[in-house]
Amino acid sequence: MLWKIIGVVAVVWIALAIIGALIKGLFPILVISAIVFGLYLLYKAVSGSDSSVSKL
Repeated sequence: MLWKIIGVVAVVWIALAIIGALIKGLFPILVISAIVFGLYLLYKAVSGSDSSVSKL
């Protein structure tokens, strides 16, 4: 029974380590893409359009 508990703790620990590494690696990409998307929305809001009907 003790080895099952140790095994579960080890598996959870490894899973959290992998998830943490993925988050650490992908976080800068997420931030950059959010900034680019915000700049795109800002550009579209400032440039405007002549038609009063918005396209979705």
